[in-house]
Amino acid sequence: MHSQYLRRLFLQNDLAEGRYLVEDAPIALSDIHTPIFAVGTLRDHVAPWKSTYKIHYQVDADVTYVLTSGGHNAGIVAPPGQSGHAYQIMTKDMHARYVGPDEWIKAAPRSEGSWWPEWSHWLAARSGDPCQPPRMGLPGADGRSLSDAPGEYVLT
Repeated sequence: MHSQYLRRLFLQNDLAEGRYLVEDAPIALSDIHTPIFAVGTLRDHVAPWKSTYKIHYQVDADVTYVLTSGGHNAGIVAPPGQSGHAYQIMTKDMHARYVGPDEWIKAAPRSEGSWWPEWSHWLAARSGDPCQPPRMGLPGADGRSLSDAPGEYVLT
């Protein structure tokens, strides 16, 4: 999966270019009509934020975009309670006019701290009530059980 991600989605940009196949049919970002929470980092050397910001005109959906301080790793792994982090966040309604990245960065309010609580609130607003996860691989749950780590798939 990681190799496919790097090759097809990052190096070849297949999803953004409409060449990514799912069940032998190409899909395009414009096929996505569900709300999106996208994250970019201010000093990302792998995925520059203005590149990730393009999601705003590639999808037909509401886009909540967060721009975090830091780089590729530190900007994402910025846990709550750790000082020195900041972020900007703004949502574009699917029917709203496109705002370019230079205008967005001037308009989006800046907050100190981790962006994770924003994501948690976004998810909670779109989720049902919390519940217990399904039992997985336990004898009697569905007649199957998981094999001991590292799993049988490594033998194939």
